[in-house]
Amino acid sequence: MRSKLFVPGSRPELFVKALASEADAISIDLEDSVADRRKDEARAHVAEFLRSSEVLASNKIVIVRCNAPTTAQFEPDLRAVAQPALDMLNLPKQERSDDVCHAASVLEQVEADNGIAEPIGILATIESPAGMRRAHEIASAHPRVTGLQLGLSDLFDAFNIDRQDCGNVHVAMFAVRMAAAEAGVLAVDGACADFGDDRKFREEAAMARRLGFCGKSCIHPSQVALANEIFMPSDEEIAAATRVVEASRRAASSGVGAFTVDGKMIDRPAIRRAEQIVAAAGTLR
Repeated sequence: MRSKLFVPGSRPELFVKALASEADAISIDLEDSVADRRKDEARAHVAEFLRSSEVLASNKIVIVRCNAPTTAQFEPDLRAVAQPALDMLNLPKQERSDDVCHAASVLEQVEADNGIAEPIGILATIESPAGMRRAHEIASAHPRVTGLQLGLSDLFDAFNIDRQDCGNVHVAMFAVRMAAAEAGVLAVDGACADFGDDRKFREEAAMARRLGFCGKSCIHPSQVALANEIFMPSDEEIAAATRVVEASRRAASSGVGAFTVDGKMIDRPAIRRAEQIVAAAGTLR
């Protein structure tokens, strides 16, 4: 999931356009981008879209960001959007593993009520100091959690933390990435709000990729191509990874434990990383 394009749930005219974009995933938002007086309207629009033939025929990852589990909007959101086309539910402002488990329990019940056979995953957003402190607990709270997403605007702005300082951004990214790695789930980078600043987007996306994030959130279609480019393995990376995978297979068939590729000793983590690159290249190209 190199790119995840946000779409406000109150803008149904943009849903099909987002689906036709080059983004690997679309994330329709029922939370911050929708005014309170329009929540019911947006929920109905999203439910209708998820039943549409366009979505059902698409191979895109479909995500909906619902309102937080602690709000009155949460259960109505789930009852509307828990449909076969939904791949992941994005839970905002996560701070406690108990809330994740509660959300998973409600989701399980709604799936049963709606006749959903394939379990819907949970993408939990870390965007507060408490959430950051408990990030690993949140990531490992329930088997439905497929990833953590970093939300820097809420995390930084409320505490006067400079978003332009690369050191600040790196620390937050690293903490979330380590929590996701320990739990064995994906890490997705958050959005860069200034969609007119390609340099800033590239800088953050490149940092996220170096830290092992799978992709970046986009709030404007113009950012999608940048994310896809930055998170796509290069030809050189694919070729090197392919050599490692092939060498590991030869070593396994020959009963050889240690081996080198391109002058480097290869261990299990290096093999896993190479396998991930080869698999990603086969999926995306």
